[in-house]
Amino acid sequence: MLNDYLDPRNAEGMPRMTDAAAALSFLQNAKNGVNLCAMALTESATPEVRAMLRTELMSAINLHSEIADLMVRKGWFYPTDLKKQFQMDIESSRTAAQIAELDLFPYDTSRLGTFATPGK
Repeated sequence: MLNDYLDPRNAEGMPRMTDAAAALSFLQNAKNGVNLCAMALTESATPEVRAMLRTELMSAINLHSEIADLMVRKGWFYPTDLKKQFQMDIESSRTAAQIAELDLFPYDTSRLGTFATPGK
C-alpha cells in the first residue's frame, strides 16, 4: 500500500474492496434478520402472527442465500474452502491495519501543482 492515498492512481482495487465490504455487511445484517425473525417466531402467541413471521423468516433466509451466492460468484466469499477464506481474511486484516496506520490528516494537505489546474 502506498502512503500517498490522496493520489487517485493509488485507489486501484478500492471499488472491488468496497463492494466486497458492503456485501459482507449486508450478509451479516441479513443473517441477523434471520435470527431475529426466528426468535420472534418462537415467542409469538397467535397463529396469525406465527404465519406472518414464518413468511418473513423464509424471505430473510432467501435474502441471505442470494447475498451469499452473489459473494461466492464474485469471489468475495468461500464458505466451502476454509483455507482460501482464511487467506482472504488475513489479507483483509492486513489491509485494514495499513489503512489504520495512514496519517489521514497530514500537516500539509495542499495538492497545488500535483494535478493540472486550469488558469494557474
